[in-house]
Amino acid sequence: MRDFVERIEKEISVANKAADAARQAIEQETRDQRERMTALAFKDPARLAPKIAFAEARGLLSLPVAGSRLRGFGDADGAGGTIRGISLETRPGALVSAPSDGWVVYAGPFRSFGQLLILNAGGGYYILLAGMQRIDVALNQFVLAGEPVAAMGETSEAAATTVGVGTGQPVLYIEFRKDGVSIDPTPWWTKSQGEKVRG
Repeated sequence: MRDFVERIEKEISVANKAADAARQAIEQETRDQRERMTALAFKDPARLAPKIAFAEARGLLSLPVAGSRLRGFGDADGAGGTIRGISLETRPGALVSAPSDGWVVYAGPFRSFGQLLILNAGGGYYILLAGMQRIDVALNQFVLAGEPVAAMGETSEAAATTVGVGTGQPVLYIEFRKDGVSIDPTPWWTKSQGEKVRG
């Protein structure tokens, strides 16, 4: 019996180490992708308009924060409707970066969403980021893709029913809108990012 328990404990330890290594690799890849996008964006830091039209950015955007998906676009919301964005469980204190160039049209608290940031990406597209503890940009400011714009808290700042059921970890809610209608953000993420988001 003792040998069996020791073998099981060893297998669990190996599996936990492999899971930690995979998580660290995903976080590093996310950081690397964000740094590449930031480097491209900051080649012309005096820019006050998006480098490319948002509609042409499909497959080019990095997730604003590393995390694991809790809920996806179109999932049931538990109240008879569907989720209009995605929810990512992040690590405490994680920095949130702008997924694309855009103008800040709202930055502040909103209902049970925690801090809400809305970016006008141009062409009728808007990006909503919610659940942060702190926002580091101001109204009407132009931000570049990859630029840090906010920080997550130590726990979830938004109501679990709004962004996804989690473990108390910080949760970032991301919603893309086009002409006032929520759209699936999945096609905009880089291929590896989109695969991570889908789980």
